[in-house]
Amino acid sequence: MKTTLFAAVFAASLAASTPALAQTTPAQPNRFLAAQPAAAERFELKGMLVERHGSGPRALILVPGLSSGGWVWSQMVRDFAPTHSVYVVTLPGFDGRPAVSGDPFDASRDALAELVVSRKLVKPVVVGHSIGATLALALAEERPQQIGGVVAIDGLPVFPRTEDMPPEQRAVMAEKTRQQMAALSAPAFAAQQLAYMRSIGMVDMGKADDAARLSARSDPQAVAAYMGAALARDLRPGLTRIEAPVLVLAPYFAPDAPLLNNMTAADKVAYYRELMAGTPKLEVETIDKARHFTMIDQPEAVSEAVRRFLKRL
Repeated sequence: MKTTLFAAVFAASLAASTPALAQTTPAQPNRFLAAQPAAAERFELKGMLVERHGSGPRALILVPGLSSGGWVWSQMVRDFAPTHSVYVVTLPGFDGRPAVSGDPFDASRDALAELVVSRKLVKPVVVGHSIGATLALALAEERPQQIGGVVAIDGLPVFPRTEDMPPEQRAVMAEKTRQQMAALSAPAFAAQQLAYMRSIGMVDMGKADDAARLSARSDPQAVAAYMGAALARDLRPGLTRIEAPVLVLAPYFAPDAPLLNNMTAADKVAYYRELMAGTPKLEVETIDKARHFTMIDQPEAVSEAVRRFLKRL
Protein backbone atom coordinates (compact mmCIF):
# COMPACT_ATOMS: atom_id res chain seq x y z
CA MET A 1 0.00 0.00 0.00
CA LYS A 2 2.91 2.34 0.69
CA THR A 3 3.55 3.69 -2.77
CA THR A 4 2.96 6.79 -4.86
CA LEU A 5 2.90 7.33 -8.57
CA PHE A 6 5.92 9.61 -8.27
CA ALA A 7 8.01 6.93 -6.60
CA ALA A 8 6.73 4.19 -8.88
CA VAL A 9 7.60 5.98 -12.10
CA PHE A 10 10.55 8.22 -11.16
CA ALA A 11 13.18 5.62 -12.02
CA ALA A 12 11.42 4.82 -15.27
CA SER A 13 11.33 8.48 -16.25
CA LEU A 14 15.08 8.71 -15.68
CA ALA A 15 15.59 5.63 -17.82
CA ALA A 16 13.45 7.16 -20.56
CA SER A 17 15.65 10.26 -20.71
CA THR A 18 16.84 10.12 -24.29
CA PRO A 19 17.47 13.14 -26.51
CA ALA A 20 15.08 11.70 -29.09
CA LEU A 21 12.15 11.95 -26.67
CA ALA A 22 12.87 15.63 -26.07
CA GLN A 23 12.28 16.28 -29.79
CA THR A 24 8.82 14.69 -30.00
CA THR A 25 6.91 17.88 -29.20
CA PRO A 26 6.94 20.63 -31.85
CA ALA A 27 7.51 24.23 -30.82
CA GLN A 28 4.27 26.17 -30.25
CA PRO A 29 2.96 28.97 -28.00
CA ASN A 30 3.10 27.95 -24.36
CA ARG A 31 -0.26 28.27 -22.65
CA PHE A 32 1.28 28.71 -19.18
CA LEU A 33 3.25 31.77 -20.25
CA ALA A 34 0.24 33.20 -22.07
CA ALA A 35 -1.85 32.83 -18.91
CA GLN A 36 0.71 34.43 -16.59
CA PRO A 37 -0.84 37.42 -14.74
CA ALA A 38 1.23 40.58 -14.43
CA ALA A 39 2.79 41.12 -11.01
CA ALA A 40 2.31 44.35 -9.07
CA GLU A 41 5.87 44.04 -7.75
CA ARG A 42 8.96 41.90 -8.41
CA PHE A 43 12.04 41.62 -6.22
CA GLU A 44 14.80 39.21 -5.24
CA LEU A 45 15.56 37.80 -1.81
CA LYS A 46 18.55 35.55 -1.17
CA GLY A 47 18.50 34.41 -4.80
CA MET A 48 14.74 33.75 -4.74
CA LEU A 49 12.48 35.66 -7.12
CA VAL A 50 9.32 37.04 -5.50
CA GLU A 51 6.31 38.37 -7.42
CA ARG A 52 3.54 40.07 -5.49
CA HIS A 53 -0.05 40.16 -6.67
CA GLY A 54 -2.89 41.95 -4.89
CA SER A 55 -2.81 43.79 -1.59
CA GLY A 56 -5.36 42.14 0.66
CA PRO A 57 -4.91 41.89 4.44
CA ARG A 58 -4.08 38.18 4.53
CA ALA A 59 -0.90 37.03 2.82
CA LEU A 60 -0.49 33.84 0.86
CA ILE A 61 2.97 32.57 -0.13
CA LEU A 62 2.92 30.19 -3.09
CA VAL A 63 5.95 27.90 -3.38
CA PRO A 64 6.34 25.77 -6.52
CA GLY A 65 7.89 22.33 -6.65
CA LEU A 66 10.93 20.78 -8.28
CA SER A 67 11.96 22.44 -11.59
CA SER A 68 8.90 24.70 -11.53
CA GLY A 69 8.50 28.46 -11.68
CA GLY A 70 5.72 30.81 -10.68
CA TRP A 71 3.82 29.84 -13.83
CA VAL A 72 2.32 26.84 -12.00
CA TRP A 73 0.26 29.22 -9.83
CA SER A 74 -1.39 31.33 -12.55
CA GLN A 75 -4.96 30.26 -11.76
CA MET A 76 -4.50 30.53 -7.99
CA VAL A 77 -3.16 34.05 -8.44
CA ARG A 78 -6.24 35.02 -10.42
CA ASP A 79 -8.49 33.38 -7.82
CA PHE A 80 -6.92 34.94 -4.71
CA ALA A 81 -5.19 38.21 -5.68
CA PRO A 82 -8.48 40.19 -5.60
CA THR A 83 -8.81 39.50 -1.86
CA HIS A 84 -5.29 38.61 -0.66
CA SER A 85 -1.67 39.65 -0.92
CA VAL A 86 -0.24 36.78 -2.96
CA TYR A 87 3.54 36.29 -3.00
CA VAL A 88 4.63 33.86 -5.73
CA VAL A 89 8.21 32.68 -5.39
CA THR A 90 10.61 30.98 -7.79
CA LEU A 91 13.37 29.11 -6.01
CA PRO A 92 17.05 29.55 -6.95
CA GLY A 93 18.11 27.21 -9.75
CA PHE A 94 14.58 26.79 -11.15
CA ASP A 95 12.97 28.32 -14.24
CA GLY A 96 16.16 29.97 -15.44
CA ARG A 97 17.13 31.36 -12.04
CA PRO A 98 20.79 31.00 -11.00
CA ALA A 99 21.48 28.43 -8.32
CA VAL A 100 22.91 29.24 -4.90
CA SER A 101 25.78 27.54 -3.11
CA GLY A 102 25.31 25.19 -0.19
CA ASP A 103 22.28 23.09 0.67
CA PRO A 104 19.48 24.40 -1.58
CA PHE A 105 16.71 23.22 0.75
CA ASP A 106 18.09 25.11 3.74
CA ALA A 107 18.80 28.17 1.57
CA SER A 108 15.23 28.23 0.25
CA ARG A 109 13.70 27.72 3.69
CA ASP A 110 15.79 30.62 5.00
CA ALA A 111 14.78 32.81 2.05
CA LEU A 112 11.11 32.11 2.77
CA ALA A 113 11.65 33.00 6.42
CA GLU A 114 13.32 36.25 5.33
CA LEU A 115 10.32 37.04 3.14
CA VAL A 116 8.01 36.71 6.14
CA VAL A 117 10.23 38.89 8.33
CA SER A 118 11.26 41.54 5.79
CA ARG A 119 7.70 42.12 4.60
CA LYS A 120 6.30 41.94 8.15
CA LEU A 121 3.75 39.34 7.07
CA VAL A 122 1.38 38.46 9.89
CA LYS A 123 0.61 34.75 10.06
CA PRO A 124 0.86 34.13 6.29
CA VAL A 125 -0.53 30.94 4.82
CA VAL A 126 2.14 29.04 2.89
CA VAL A 127 0.83 27.01 -0.03
CA GLY A 128 3.44 24.62 -1.39
CA HIS A 129 3.50 22.04 -4.13
CA SER A 130 5.69 18.93 -3.92
CA ILE A 131 9.10 19.99 -2.55
CA GLY A 132 7.54 23.42 -2.04
CA ALA A 133 5.11 21.77 0.38
CA THR A 134 8.01 20.11 2.18
CA LEU A 135 9.63 23.54 2.47
CA ALA A 136 6.38 24.95 3.84
CA LEU A 137 6.31 22.25 6.52
CA ALA A 138 9.97 22.90 7.38
CA LEU A 139 9.27 26.62 7.72
CA ALA A 140 6.26 25.94 9.97
CA GLU A 141 8.39 23.66 12.13
CA GLU A 142 11.18 26.22 12.46
CA ARG A 143 8.95 29.27 13.00
CA PRO A 144 5.73 27.89 14.47
CA GLN A 145 4.48 31.21 15.84
CA GLN A 146 4.96 33.11 12.59
CA ILE A 147 3.07 30.86 10.16
CA GLY A 148 -0.71 30.99 10.05
CA GLY A 149 -1.39 27.91 7.96
CA VAL A 150 0.12 25.41 5.55
CA VAL A 151 -1.45 23.90 2.45
CA ALA A 152 0.66 21.00 1.18
CA ILE A 153 -0.27 19.95 -2.35
CA ASP A 154 1.05 16.42 -2.82
CA GLY A 155 4.10 17.19 -0.69
CA LEU A 156 5.04 15.48 2.56
CA PRO A 157 7.61 15.59 5.38
CA VAL A 158 9.39 12.49 4.07
CA PHE A 159 9.66 11.10 0.57
CA PRO A 160 7.04 8.36 0.14
CA ARG A 161 8.32 4.79 0.30
CA THR A 162 11.45 5.90 2.15
CA GLU A 163 9.80 6.40 5.54
CA ASP A 164 11.17 3.13 6.95
CA MET A 165 14.75 3.64 5.75
CA PRO A 166 17.45 4.04 8.40
CA PRO A 167 19.34 7.35 8.13
CA GLU A 168 22.45 5.78 6.62
CA GLN A 169 20.52 4.06 3.85
CA ARG A 170 18.50 7.23 3.20
CA ALA A 171 21.68 9.25 2.78
CA VAL A 172 23.15 6.74 0.32
CA MET A 173 19.93 6.62 -1.72
CA ALA A 174 19.71 10.42 -1.79
CA GLU A 175 23.28 10.82 -3.00
CA LYS A 176 22.86 8.14 -5.66
CA THR A 177 19.74 9.85 -7.00
CA ARG A 178 21.48 13.23 -6.97
CA GLN A 179 24.36 11.83 -8.99
CA GLN A 180 22.00 10.19 -11.51
CA MET A 181 20.16 13.44 -12.13
CA ALA A 182 23.30 15.58 -12.15
CA ALA A 183 24.78 13.38 -14.87
CA LEU A 184 21.98 14.22 -17.34
CA SER A 185 22.91 16.37 -20.32
CA ALA A 186 20.61 19.27 -21.18
CA PRO A 187 18.77 17.28 -23.92
CA ALA A 188 18.46 14.26 -21.62
CA PHE A 189 17.17 16.45 -18.81
CA ALA A 190 14.54 17.93 -21.15
CA ALA A 191 13.54 14.42 -22.17
CA GLN A 192 13.30 13.32 -18.55
CA GLN A 193 11.05 16.29 -17.78
CA LEU A 194 8.78 15.39 -20.69
CA ALA A 195 8.56 11.75 -19.56
CA TYR A 196 7.89 12.86 -16.00
CA MET A 197 5.17 15.36 -16.89
CA ARG A 198 3.40 12.87 -19.14
CA SER A 199 3.51 9.95 -16.69
CA ILE A 200 3.39 11.56 -13.26
CA GLY A 201 2.76 15.27 -13.66
CA MET A 202 -0.53 15.94 -15.41
CA VAL A 203 -3.58 14.30 -16.89
CA ASP A 204 -3.77 16.63 -19.92
CA MET A 205 -0.93 15.72 -22.32
CA GLY A 206 -0.98 19.14 -23.99
CA LYS A 207 -0.45 20.85 -20.66
CA ALA A 208 2.15 18.26 -19.73
CA ASP A 209 4.13 19.08 -22.88
CA ASP A 210 3.91 22.83 -22.20
CA ALA A 211 4.99 22.33 -18.60
CA ALA A 212 7.92 20.14 -19.65
CA ARG A 213 9.25 22.85 -21.96
CA LEU A 214 9.21 25.30 -19.06
CA SER A 215 10.59 22.96 -16.39
CA ALA A 216 13.47 22.11 -18.75
CA ARG A 217 14.65 25.71 -18.30
CA SER A 218 15.79 24.80 -14.79
CA ASP A 219 19.42 24.03 -14.02
CA PRO A 220 19.81 20.20 -14.01
CA GLN A 221 22.56 20.44 -11.40
CA ALA A 222 20.33 22.52 -9.14
CA VAL A 223 17.40 20.17 -9.64
CA ALA A 224 19.65 17.24 -8.72
CA ALA A 225 20.84 19.05 -5.59
CA TYR A 226 17.26 19.81 -4.47
CA MET A 227 16.21 16.23 -5.16
CA GLY A 228 19.08 14.84 -3.13
CA ALA A 229 18.40 17.27 -0.28
CA ALA A 230 14.70 16.37 -0.18
CA LEU A 231 15.32 12.62 -0.27
CA ALA A 232 17.85 12.91 2.55
CA ARG A 233 15.38 14.60 4.89
CA ASP A 234 12.80 13.27 7.28
CA LEU A 235 10.86 16.13 8.87
CA ARG A 236 8.44 13.89 10.78
CA PRO A 237 10.12 14.34 14.19
CA GLY A 238 9.39 18.08 14.02
CA LEU A 239 5.73 17.89 13.00
CA THR A 240 4.59 18.17 16.61
CA ARG A 241 6.10 21.68 16.72
CA ILE A 242 3.77 23.04 14.04
CA GLU A 243 1.16 25.27 15.64
CA ALA A 244 -0.66 26.27 12.46
CA PRO A 245 -3.42 24.21 10.85
CA VAL A 246 -2.16 22.05 7.99
CA LEU A 247 -4.17 20.93 4.97
CA VAL A 248 -2.71 18.18 2.77
CA LEU A 249 -4.26 17.79 -0.68
CA ALA A 250 -3.81 14.27 -2.06
CA PRO A 251 -4.44 13.90 -5.80
CA TYR A 252 -6.02 10.73 -7.09
CA PHE A 253 -6.33 9.55 -10.69
CA ALA A 254 -8.12 6.21 -10.97
CA PRO A 255 -6.44 5.07 -14.22
CA ASP A 256 -3.10 5.13 -12.38
CA ALA A 257 -4.32 2.74 -9.67
CA PRO A 258 -2.69 -0.37 -11.22
CA LEU A 259 0.71 1.34 -10.78
CA LEU A 260 -0.13 1.89 -7.11
CA ASN A 261 -1.05 -1.66 -6.11
CA ASN A 262 -4.69 -0.70 -6.76
CA MET A 263 -4.58 1.94 -4.03
CA THR A 264 -7.94 3.61 -3.54
CA ALA A 265 -8.47 7.27 -2.77
CA ALA A 266 -9.26 6.33 0.85
CA ASP A 267 -6.06 4.27 1.02
CA LYS A 268 -4.02 7.24 -0.19
CA VAL A 269 -5.58 9.58 2.37
CA ALA A 270 -4.82 7.06 5.12
CA TYR A 271 -1.21 6.74 3.95
CA TYR A 272 -0.70 10.50 3.84
CA ARG A 273 -2.20 10.78 7.33
CA GLU A 274 0.27 8.16 8.50
CA LEU A 275 3.21 10.12 7.11
CA MET A 276 1.86 13.30 8.75
CA ALA A 277 1.27 11.64 12.14
CA GLY A 278 1.97 13.99 15.02
CA THR A 279 0.74 17.14 13.26
CA PRO A 280 -1.50 18.80 15.87
CA LYS A 281 -4.05 20.32 13.46
CA LEU A 282 -4.22 18.19 10.34
CA GLU A 283 -6.68 17.74 7.50
CA VAL A 284 -6.12 15.50 4.48
CA GLU A 285 -8.40 15.88 1.48
CA THR A 286 -8.57 14.07 -1.85
CA ILE A 287 -8.60 15.93 -5.15
CA ASP A 288 -10.06 13.55 -7.71
CA LYS A 289 -9.03 13.23 -11.37
CA ALA A 290 -5.65 14.82 -10.73
CA ARG A 291 -2.02 13.83 -10.84
CA HIS A 292 0.97 15.43 -9.12
CA PHE A 293 0.35 18.95 -10.49
CA THR A 294 -3.02 18.98 -8.79
CA MET A 295 -3.58 22.73 -9.07
CA ILE A 296 -3.20 22.48 -12.86
CA ASP A 297 -5.31 19.36 -13.38
CA GLN A 298 -8.11 20.53 -11.06
CA PRO A 299 -7.65 24.28 -10.43
CA GLU A 300 -11.22 24.92 -9.31
CA ALA A 301 -11.21 22.08 -6.80
CA VAL A 302 -7.86 23.17 -5.35
CA SER A 303 -8.90 26.82 -5.05
CA GLU A 304 -12.16 25.82 -3.40
CA ALA A 305 -10.31 23.59 -0.91
CA VAL A 306 -7.97 26.48 -0.07
CA ARG A 307 -10.93 28.85 0.37
CA ARG A 308 -12.60 26.47 2.82
CA PHE A 309 -9.32 26.12 4.70
CA LEU A 310 -8.84 29.89 4.94
CA LYS A 311 -12.35 30.34 6.31
CA ARG A 312 -11.55 27.95 9.15
CA LEU A 313 -8.42 29.80 10.27
